[in-house]
Parts: sequence; C-alpha cells; structure tokens
Amino acid sequence: MERTGAGDPHVAARVEGRAARLTLNRPEALNALTHGMVLALAEALDAWERDPAVETVVLDGAGERGLCAGGDIRAIHRDAVAGTTEATRAFWRDEYRLNARIARYPKPFVALMDGIVMGGGVGVSAHGRVRVVTERSRVAMPETGIGFVPDVGGLYLLARAPGELGTHLALTGAAVGAGDAIACGLADHYVPSERLPALRADLAGAPAAEVLARHAADPPPAELTAQRGWIDHCYAAGTVEEIVARLRDAPAAGAEEAARVLLRRSPTALKVTLAALRRAARLGSVERVLEQDYRVSCAALANADLVEGIRAQVVDKDRAPRWSPATPADVGNAAVAAHFARLGPAELALGGG
Repeated sequence: MERTGAGDPHVAARVEGRAARLTLNRPEALNALTHGMVLALAEALDAWERDPAVETVVLDGAGERGLCAGGDIRAIHRDAVAGTTEATRAFWRDEYRLNARIARYPKPFVALMDGIVMGGGVGVSAHGRVRVVTERSRVAMPETGIGFVPDVGGLYLLARAPGELGTHLALTGAAVGAGDAIACGLADHYVPSERLPALRADLAGAPAAEVLARHAADPPPAELTAQRGWIDHCYAAGTVEEIVARLRDAPAAGAEEAARVLLRRSPTALKVTLAALRRAARLGSVERVLEQDYRVSCAALANADLVEGIRAQVVDKDRAPRWSPATPADVGNAAVAAHFARLGPAELALGGG
C-alpha cells in the first residue's frame, strides 16, 4: 500500500506486514525537510495511529548519505532576505508539532539514524521510542554555525545528557558517532549498517523489541565520555566568555579545539543557546521546550546573523561569516532575553507534557 501524504513526492509511505514505513525521499538534498514533507509525515502518523493493522512505524532515509541533514535552510534564507517570514513560521509550527507527536506516539516509532542526522533530522528521529544508530551515524545539532539556535526539541535531549556533554554539543555543533549518541541519550541501539535490510524485513513480522534483540550489537566506545573531565569543568561556567576562557586554559587538545570552534560561531547564537539549554533543563517536558524553541526561532528571524550564517555556509560557501555583534562580550543580556519573549496569540501551544 502506497501513501504519499499530502501529495508530497519526497515522502514515501507504505505498510509492509505489521510495520508501516516512512522514507524521506529527497536524497539530492540529503533528505532536508520541506514543509510538504512535514505535513506528509504528520498525515501518515495520524492515519496509522487509527489503523489496528499497523503495530510499528519505521522511519528511514533514501540515498547513501544519511537520514536527514535538517530543515530546508535555503528556503528560510530566501524568506528572511525577502522579509516575508510567515512561510518559515508556519513551517516551524508544523515541524515542532510533528516533533511533539513523535515523542508521544502511542505505537513504537523506530528511527533508523544511519549516516548524517542533523538539526531537523534529529527532531524527526531522536524523539522516537526506538532510535537506532550505525557505524555510519553522525548526529549533530549544528545550528550555532549558521547563526541559529538548536531547535526541534534537541535541547530537551541535550539538557539531559550526562554532565556537560549536552552543553558541548549544543554550543559547538559537534557531530558524534554511535557510541556517543547512545551515551548522550540521542539514541538507544547500535545495529551495523549491513544488518539494516534484515532489520527492516523482520519488523514487518515481529514486534520491535524482539527484532532489536536479534540485530543489535555492542556499540563502539563513547569517545566524549572519556573526556568528561575537561568538558564538565569548562562548560559548567556561567557565561560563554568564561566557557571559552576555561577551554583555553585546559591542557586537553580537545578543549583547545573546542575553543577555536566557539570563536567561529555566532556570538549571539552561542549566548542564546546557552540560556535556552539551561532553561530547557527546568521546563520538564518536550512540549514546553518546543514552545520555547518557537519563540527563540521566530526571534532569530530578525537577527542578521541567521541570514549571514546561511549565506556563508550554504549559499556562497565562503565559510567566512561576518557576525554582528562580533564577540560574545558585545552581546548584551537584553538581546538574549528578547529571544524568550512570549508571542501572545502567536504562541505555539502544544498542550500535553
């Protein structure tokens, strides 16, 4: 049975035995999410929740490179440059609703996080009940590199990572492999990529827990866990400026590299991300964090850094963004606080949680 929810050609939806399968099918763009894809995914989940023949939902991505590289930031850039942000705001509203839907989905939602899984790709996978990584997985929330703040509920997950690992990942945007993804709470199971075809086939005939027990293997070591000493010390600081100072003073090579990375990121995005992450730790549910994400994302649309970051990294690809303000010390507390201002009737109200 084939269903292309909302008529979108970039989502293939079908039922195979006891399992329904969703495939992100935009490999030429590394399956980056469009608004139509988000609506198609939501439509399929609604239909399958009501279908007693469907016991499990499986999400994967077409092509060889990965599950999903994130949202369609070129479209966001075009809207921001044109000063017409309604389409982007509507996309985020539906995307964040989808993230919350996946987090609360009543049937096992199995995300095959093979290859690149970044930004919006984390949002449609890492909130699922069963999250599978492979030796090819590279999982990241890289938003500070484009003048943006990690969204799609990613900070809900990173705020719950051991120690300050989540702070390190949120600020630097570093990509992690299977072992660290599991250690940081972004995934649950390790399955070698060569076993994925058999895993998909077996899910059509058996419960997810039984199938995972058959195919899962011991994950590779978590490299970041071994570096908790300097990570926990440096990222426990109260400000971005102090974090950078501690990283520069730490003797570990990884700390020195992290400091260099942070100094290339958007200062505004870094400060807002740190504040959003620490607020997320207190908000208590993925719904409340996603509501915060919507406020922060809408505010970011008015920042020059978002347009400049996407230009430098994706459009012109000169990798030389000109951030404004240029340093963390130049970003005032009022500018950070403005990102969390409530939106009145435009609030994203998700309920639940």
